[in-house]
Amino acid sequence: MQPEREIVNTEKIAARRLSLEEVTKLGVKDRLFISADTAELKLPDCYVPAFLTKSGEDFEGGSITARTVFQEEVSWLPDDENEAGIYLADENGSATIEVLQSAGVVLDLALFVPSGDKGALTALYAAARQAFGADVVQIWRQGLKEVPDVKVDIFEEQIPRGRKGSDSPKRDRRAIDTYPTRADFIEFSAGWKPVVEIHRPIVDDTPTI
Repeated sequence: MQPEREIVNTEKIAARRLSLEEVTKLGVKDRLFISADTAELKLPDCYVPAFLTKSGEDFEGGSITARTVFQEEVSWLPDDENEAGIYLADENGSATIEVLQSAGVVLDLALFVPSGDKGALTALYAAARQAFGADVVQIWRQGLKEVPDVKVDIFEEQIPRGRKGSDSPKRDRRAIDTYPTRADFIEFSAGWKPVVEIHRPIVDDTPTI
């Protein structure tokens, strides 16, 4: 028996390989194609759409970093003949590459269901399947969390360095939110940590005439 061959949805397109000099002239909105032989995909005969993580002119040392549409970051040396290279769609290009297509989108979001009982969740999943087709909407992960009914201030506070108590930590308010679980979904700056406090309205004590 021959082993089963995995079905991969691809599209053949005309393209041309870019040199390092050509890549340095591109911006973060230019659509590229890089090899799908990555840590996540491992498909050496396919290419995948990608975008530069910063303008090409800002890279140094000949190494270019691109982020694929599947959110994987890959570094390449465009002029290295031993690597698959970086391609740009071009009807007059001398190469034909197979581009991996997207099967869909996995949503990573916070969804609030009032009361959150089993009946409400069942109705929600049924409605999603009815809209997108049976067996299309798949529940990979279901993390249910009770949400307190309270308004909070979400800050990011600078992580202190050096001796404790030397300086008061700096903080910036990121959001006023009804539910503190929102802090789980905010990307905080490097060197800063989230702080959640009960919301206290700012009172203006300026005397009036």
